[in-house]
Amino acid sequence: SSDLLRVLVVEDGGEVLAVAPFVKREGNSCLEMLGTSQLYEPSDAVFSMPEALAPLADALIDLGIPLYLRRLPATSPLVEALSKAFRGRGLCFLRPDGSWPSVPLDPGWAEPESKFNSKRRAYLRRARRIAEEFGTVKFDVLTPPPASLAPLLEEAFAVEAAGWKGETGTALALDPVVGSFYRGYAKAACEKGILRLCFLRIGGRAAAMQLGVETMGRLWLMKIGYDEQFAHASPGQLLMLESIRHAAGQGCRSVGLLGAMEPWKKQWTREENPSVALRGYPFGWRGISRLTGDVARTAWSKCGNA
Repeated sequence: SSDLLRVLVVEDGGEVLAVAPFVKREGNSCLEMLGTSQLYEPSDAVFSMPEALAPLADALIDLGIPLYLRRLPATSPLVEALSKAFRGRGLCFLRPDGSWPSVPLDPGWAEPESKFNSKRRAYLRRARRIAEEFGTVKFDVLTPPPASLAPLLEEAFAVEAAGWKGETGTALALDPVVGSFYRGYAKAACEKGILRLCFLRIGGRAAAMQLGVETMGRLWLMKIGYDEQFAHASPGQLLMLESIRHAAGQGCRSVGLLGAMEPWKKQWTREENPSVALRGYPFGWRGISRLTGDVARTAWSKCGNA
């Protein structure tokens, strides 16, 4: 691939104050935050203090390349820094870009059943009874050593592929690009001791999986899946119950479900974290050319839907 990676770093006296990775993809005239197109996860700069983002934003505009940054947390200081940096140097537009849910935790979540009404508790008890009809039910939240990672990761990938993601071809085991990314990411997280592989096993077989990391006082669940053969037992719901119980027991402040808000996630939380898409057009031929093209495409799309 001829994709062009740009990593912007702000330093002061050899100390890194802010860093953000961007990529200019082949055939695309815009810079985007690395990973957002393929993963559709919220992305942001890493910084030690918000003030460090002003020089990062200035350097980004100095490149003269149009920006299309999706899934930026709406409350990120980077949004404000870029909006200010574009004043007098280009045009900047913001629009809502969905939200991602999280479960804020307090000590009461150590017994998560207590957080639900009687109907929801009855549903979870019934799902557990159905699961036990298949065989012994066991939950694992694993922090594997690097030497044990490979077979556990392949087991998790296989469970995800046994569900609807396998049928649609979007499972990690079937996607060479995204699957490779998650293998590399899991390896790096494993070496840092923050990787969490969660399994629900029924009769010794993995029926549901979660791949996430536990860091900065939060559990972030990035990939989940379950084997359709156990669908009647709601294995994904049972595993979510136990992973939340684990996170609360570890003193985590929240569980991030990532991705977009979906109906099944609303059964666990109503907390949504809004994100925005930022389009930036620096003054210059590249910015004006991209702006003209985007306006034309928008107008054409509206005409087609009229």
